[in-house]
Amino acid sequence: MSDSKSLQTSLIHSDYQAPEGFGALPVAVHRASTVVFKDVAALRSRDWREKNAYTYGLHGTPTSFTLEARLAAIEGGTHCLLAPSGLSAIAMVNFGLLKAGDDMLIPDNAYNPNRDLGRWLAQDYGISTRFYDPLIGAGIAGLIQPNTRLVWTEAPGSVTMEVPDIPAICKAVRERRSGGQDIHVAMDNTWAAGIAFRAFDHGVDIVMQALTKYHSGGSDVLMGAVITRDKELNHRLGLAHMRVGFGVGMDDAYLVLRGLPTMKLRFDAHDAGARKVAAWLKARPEIERVLHPAFADCPGHETWQRDFTGAGGLFSVVFDERYTEAQTDRFVDSLKLFKIGFSWGGAHSLCVPYRVQTMRSNWTSKGQLIRFNIGLEDADDLIADIEQALGLLA
Repeated sequence: MSDSKSLQTSLIHSDYQAPEGFGALPVAVHRASTVVFKDVAALRSRDWREKNAYTYGLHGTPTSFTLEARLAAIEGGTHCLLAPSGLSAIAMVNFGLLKAGDDMLIPDNAYNPNRDLGRWLAQDYGISTRFYDPLIGAGIAGLIQPNTRLVWTEAPGSVTMEVPDIPAICKAVRERRSGGQDIHVAMDNTWAAGIAFRAFDHGVDIVMQALTKYHSGGSDVLMGAVITRDKELNHRLGLAHMRVGFGVGMDDAYLVLRGLPTMKLRFDAHDAGARKVAAWLKARPEIERVLHPAFADCPGHETWQRDFTGAGGLFSVVFDERYTEAQTDRFVDSLKLFKIGFSWGGAHSLCVPYRVQTMRSNWTSKGQLIRFNIGLEDADDLIADIEQALGLLA
């Protein structure tokens, strides 16, 4: 080919190469759909399942490989797969491990979209889905059937805050696996962010994280992750990742990477603020119960005390049953610093009222439940905001 190229071709094929040796603190953003190979032999030799080379943008660039490695290190795992959201990460686990005729167990207090996904798999795909008492502990052994392949756990439940005995559940599952059953424990560890609970050290096989929360910290990213310690298990999940096409944008991956250096500092600040606000609420006559795992009357508190090292910013309260839904809705609408919205882990405090009776099969409290996410505002300002809104309940 002649060295003389037309302007149009020159705009696509430039001879310029930037000099090597550039160094900076942020991880570079490598965007790509097409990955270029130096020759045919390189193309044919690469395996997308191995993270030692690049094949296609869906399977990763240096930016996403770096994020995966850092997330695995936070959790104490060795392998990580990224997904476009926390829910898609849950779906990846289900699609990777389950087929028609299999059985799955989900705690009754799980993230509600996880429950809905389980019902959909049961209705349309022939996968039996059963919901269990999150405080069942070692009793889970009595629910495991020969066709049970997956046991989901979540600690604590993302609305009603019960803390399950994860080691006891994992022990029961390991005993069945040692007898030859293909069964695993997956845990939604988003509440603790991998900071306050080391899931693998307590026997969990698969950790799912919604990076939407503390990892990014800016309330502006949707992303999930699935982390394991076992290479073969990672490959099984990786097949689902590839077949369903769970890709993430590298700009979003960069935003999560940018949040990681401050994540523990932010988590600890959320934790301190939440405990202060929760303690104040506990003393209020309008509140029947504060559902915060660090408080002794939260179901599973002893388990939290034994296994966890922190609590983050998320907790719920149950109002005295004398207050109607209309009154507690007015309370929420009257808050000025708290915004009404789902999720958590960002700088802004949030609150959401829940109709728990429609979400849980064993919920007996008649009071209205409201979940708080304590952001990074001054806790005294948040308390003053709650106090003025409580004054409008009557």
